[in-house]
Amino acid sequence: MSLPILFSRLFIVFTVLVFSVAEGFSQKIAVQNLTVEHLVNPFSVDNSKPRFSWKMQSAVKNTLQASYEIRVGKNEAIDKSRVWTSTKKSDQSVLVTYAGPDLESKTKYFWQVRVKDNHGNASKWSQVQWFQTGLTEKDWVSNWITVYGKDTSLASPMLRKEFNIRKKVKTATAYITAKGLYEARLNGQRISDHYFAPGWTSYQDHLQYQVYDLTESVKTGLNAFGVTLGDGWYKGRIGFAGQSKFYGDTRALLFQLEVVYADGTKEIFITDDTWKSSNGPILSSDIYNGETYDARKEQPGWDDVGFEENALWKAAKILPKDKVKLVGMSGPPVTKHETFKPIKIFKTPLGESVVDFGQNMVGWVILKAKGPAGTKITLGHAEVLDKAGNFYTTNLRSAKQSNEYILKDNVAQSFEPHFTFQGFRYVKIDGYPGELTTDALTAVAIYSDMKQTGSFTSSNTMLNQLQHNIQWGQKGNFVDVPTDCPQRDERLGWTGDAQAFATTAAYNMDVAGFFTKWMKDVSADQLENGSVPYVVPNVLNKRDAGSAGWADVATIVPWDMYVAYGDKGILTAQYTSMKRWVNYISSVAKNDLWNSGSHFGDWLFYRPNDDNDGRAAVTDKYMIAQTFYAHSTQLLINAAKVLGKTDDVNQYEALLKRIKQAYVNENMTANGKLASNTQTAYVLALQFDMLPEE
Repeated sequence: MSLPILFSRLFIVFTVLVFSVAEGFSQKIAVQNLTVEHLVNPFSVDNSKPRFSWKMQSAVKNTLQASYEIRVGKNEAIDKSRVWTSTKKSDQSVLVTYAGPDLESKTKYFWQVRVKDNHGNASKWSQVQWFQTGLTEKDWVSNWITVYGKDTSLASPMLRKEFNIRKKVKTATAYITAKGLYEARLNGQRISDHYFAPGWTSYQDHLQYQVYDLTESVKTGLNAFGVTLGDGWYKGRIGFAGQSKFYGDTRALLFQLEVVYADGTKEIFITDDTWKSSNGPILSSDIYNGETYDARKEQPGWDDVGFEENALWKAAKILPKDKVKLVGMSGPPVTKHETFKPIKIFKTPLGESVVDFGQNMVGWVILKAKGPAGTKITLGHAEVLDKAGNFYTTNLRSAKQSNEYILKDNVAQSFEPHFTFQGFRYVKIDGYPGELTTDALTAVAIYSDMKQTGSFTSSNTMLNQLQHNIQWGQKGNFVDVPTDCPQRDERLGWTGDAQAFATTAAYNMDVAGFFTKWMKDVSADQLENGSVPYVVPNVLNKRDAGSAGWADVATIVPWDMYVAYGDKGILTAQYTSMKRWVNYISSVAKNDLWNSGSHFGDWLFYRPNDDNDGRAAVTDKYMIAQTFYAHSTQLLINAAKVLGKTDDVNQYEALLKRIKQAYVNENMTANGKLASNTQTAYVLALQFDMLPEE
């Protein structure tokens, strides 16, 4: 090749590269995925200094945010209603703290952001997003109400009220919570896609309320609001002993609708004794046992305008005010997600009619049926079949996990439960009239509304299936609270399970809000001495607390969430709890050695022919406890460094040295081996840096 041709080609390549680089410098950038306190357009933000996050999008590598401008206003024309603006040279785009004037309660604010990159390019303003501040205690002017008389029936009560919207509406906002669970309807329609509201929290300490924008749903003139209450975790069966009414024996509703008219005037509608209550078609509904629904007892139109209340409708009763703290939602709601049609309907060797949905999930089945009035259809739920191929429910223990539907007149009907959920792949159906076809059945998965953020695929089908199972295990056990199982008579927020899985959970999905919400319950249920219960919310005995690896949830999860999301807020919120837990261990340790208390140890360790529910583990439990004592102390030190608590850093670093020395003195033999010669012992010693350098 001649030199002129070579130089010519090199020049062309050089020119292309130059223009490619120039194009990169003049690229378009955009701002997306805007959130406030980890949530998209959240209602009921209780934080007086909310934090904003966003992502800068670019198609070119090595592009970084160099500066941002954020503005907040009282309407969508932010520039004309601005209450705060901030311009900074910073690459920060996660949890930028509001620093403007005090925000007003129960007020919607609008915000947007724009950025510049390290090449000098500027984005356009992002789409306008919003957040609404929550109610203060004095903002609540409504009353708790319950059914007429005593709330002794298993049936789910219905409460209703018609109210008059007198003028054109500018905004209409409903604030609702319940003792128990609630399903709210306006003019015959559900007001949201949320399920199991108000969620499960440590009810004796705090109760969540939800906020709904009903501006487009209310109409001028009469409107009707109807609410059905369920037992849920508040009154229903929960825990091992078959106990119910753990938090209270009376289901109740608190409702407040605030209307701002177009002329600027305001009106508030509340729950009081002008509301009416009656039982309806839900004869019973229980988290463990399932739901019984009698369509013959439906009262069509009860949740709409013009319904004629008969003698069964009695005036609601106002309850005395209580001291329970009402808080806005800080985590995602539980919603419907994937749906599945049957892959097979078959007869088992015992002659059972069983439906296989092909996926183990948590949720329920929507059933379509038509038959004579009084026909009872029963849907039992199971995760597996036995070795012979029959329906298997022994693992459910005493949980019935069964829904019953009683048909009304011979018309097409559709059923799904309201206040229960099941863990299942297989459904056994009894009493179905006529031929059962796949068209009659749809399974729907129910779990907290968490965005998937991580994925894994490989050339190995077994590894891919493992990841699939992990993700579905997370979905099924993240129904408002991180549970150990979603099907048997347990379904509790076991702390050890949560801390062991937290890092994986954060890889798979956005769980920042989910764990922020739950960790508030960990703090609330922490005992006075600083010990942490086995389960949260704690429905077991108070003495069931303080197990190594379980109670360490107090330090592990806040740190894991900080590592995953860079959220100092959760460290700040949980720091006192973290410190109290480490101080508790120190108070019961002798000479810095934690060799007391009740511990699960290497739970579910397997020994052939000697597997007593995991209690056959051979690694010394106090050795395990000492390693977690060190680990929690190290995480407390880490948090103290992030939060600038120098005195605590010095204090607990000195403690950590003594803890590790006590471990070596107690557990290491003269020849350098550990007293428990097990994989668990060595893994924990290495993972938690318990061994001396030499």
